[in-house]
Amino acid sequence: MKVIGQQIFRFVLFVLLQVFIFNQIEIGIGITLLLCPLYIMLLPFDTNIFVLMGLAFLMGINVDVMSDTYGLHASSLLLFAYFRPIIFNVFSPRDGYDVLKSPTIFDMGHTWFLYTFGSLLLIYLTWFFIIEIFSFNKMLYLLQKIFLSLIFTYLISLLLQVFLLRKTQKL
Repeated sequence: MKVIGQQIFRFVLFVLLQVFIFNQIEIGIGITLLLCPLYIMLLPFDTNIFVLMGLAFLMGINVDVMSDTYGLHASSLLLFAYFRPIIFNVFSPRDGYDVLKSPTIFDMGHTWFLYTFGSLLLIYLTWFFIIEIFSFNKMLYLLQKIFLSLIFTYLISLLLQVFLLRKTQKL
């Protein structure tokens, strides 16, 4: 029951952080900070795919409603949730995943987190910006937004794990 309460708290926290803080930050060179994929990434390894996709849709639709983005976040998060088990299988440790561990940088290490979250975030951001821009005439601008947002979102995700997760793991 404690885990469910913790996940509900994280869900609300990530939606509020995305809508009221990160959507308001504008960095003029095409950087968009998108924090919602981190919530889906941090769900336990043994999370059912239907629960995973349901939570991704709920989070995305909540952010879309509060941000007037008309399904952009929901579709991107659904794609992220769909590819999560596939990417986790590609980068799984030799002995498989320990269900007592969580997919964080602290439990799985920086290299594993970089490969898995980096791959998933690249898929997420590519879909997000292709749908947002909806034009291949601006290919260089599209690539700029994807790669700059990838770097900055990854760094913000690392910082949030350090500040939010390290404290809860010590308890």
